[in-house]
Amino acid sequence: MKIRKALLIIDMQKGSFTDKTPRFDTTGVVKRINALAQKFRVGELPVIFIQHDGSKWKAFVPNTSEWELLDELDVNPNDLILSKTANDAFYNSALEFKLRELEVKDLVITGCATDFCVEATIQSALVKNYNITVVKNGHTTGDRPHLKAEQVIEQYNWMWQNMIPTEGKIEVKDFEEVLMCI
Repeated sequence: MKIRKALLIIDMQKGSFTDKTPRFDTTGVVKRINALAQKFRVGELPVIFIQHDGSKWKAFVPNTSEWELLDELDVNPNDLILSKTANDAFYNSALEFKLRELEVKDLVITGCATDFCVEATIQSALVKNYNITVVKNGHTTGDRPHLKAEQVIEQYNWMWQNMIPTEGKIEVKDFEEVLMCI
């Protein structure tokens, strides 16, 4: 049986991309995510958008502008859109059920924010034994008090490349390399 891949696009929502919360290389990240999503669709592989629902904190409330996906993202009617309420996209969400239903074992991970929701989801996927490919230049974040966004991204890419996986595997690959492997 061939192992199925899915593209996860985490928290690429308007509320995370404001003048007060600029993200590193937003245009480039969105462009790469759109290209990957198109390639997944052509290969009849799942494209899954994860939207943060922070209603409990009165932020990213469903059906508000900040909750909406970025206008620049190409969203297809056949794509899945799932909500989450914590940094970890697996926590109390339908994600793991959907992945099992779709017989997905390999995850290609993109999105925002590198050091919060992307990181938490990757850690969770690792202990669930998924094979993970992080798109090295397919995730973004903002500047932090002691590090520029580009440094945060570089640090997490290094950490993920050097992690000891459980039964699955984890790789960090450049967008072009990932695109060729789909």
